[in-house]
Amino acid sequence: MDRLCVYCGSSIGARPAYRDAATELGRTLADRGIGLVYGGGDVGLMGAVADATLDAGGEAHGVIPASLVDAEVAHDGLTELDVVDSMHARKQRMVDLADGFVALPGGFGTLEELTEVLTWTQLGLHDNPCGLLNVADYYADLAAFFDHQVTEEFVSPAHRAMVIVENDPEALLDRFAEYEAPPLKDVLDSPDET
Repeated sequence: MDRLCVYCGSSIGARPAYRDAATELGRTLADRGIGLVYGGGDVGLMGAVADATLDAGGEAHGVIPASLVDAEVAHDGLTELDVVDSMHARKQRMVDLADGFVALPGGFGTLEELTEVLTWTQLGLHDNPCGLLNVADYYADLAAFFDHQVTEEFVSPAHRAMVIVENDPEALLDRFAEYEAPPLKDVLDSPDET
């Protein structure tokens, strides 16, 4: 894995653990020689993960729409910053640059970005790992909901297995390194057929 795309909040959230995890993830990426791809902001968890990556000697590549350069205070110290025309262009560029995708705590945008790349895996548009860094059980209910979707036969076990959930950045990246996308046939099968 050369680059990891990190989706996360433009806020630091209510708990110090969220910023701590963003900082730890950034350092871990740099230590492993994995570049960061993220939303390009200098605020919240976005700024924390970028700063930690850069401070540890790693590379951070931001992608931000022109309309959000001021609102998200674009980071001016990145290895590279792409300013694009739209949110759609931002998401596509981030996918094009990355070999895996992880969500730190964040809001609606974080969830939307992660579930979109997860759906793209399901459709065979890429075969990269997707995961949740479950800081202070932030994503415990979401992971339980994914399990509920399997129980209710809207998601197959093969689809559910594509979402890697870990509490620790090292453990998450270890599992990403071992990840093999399921064969497309298995991914496209409906729950009734698995």
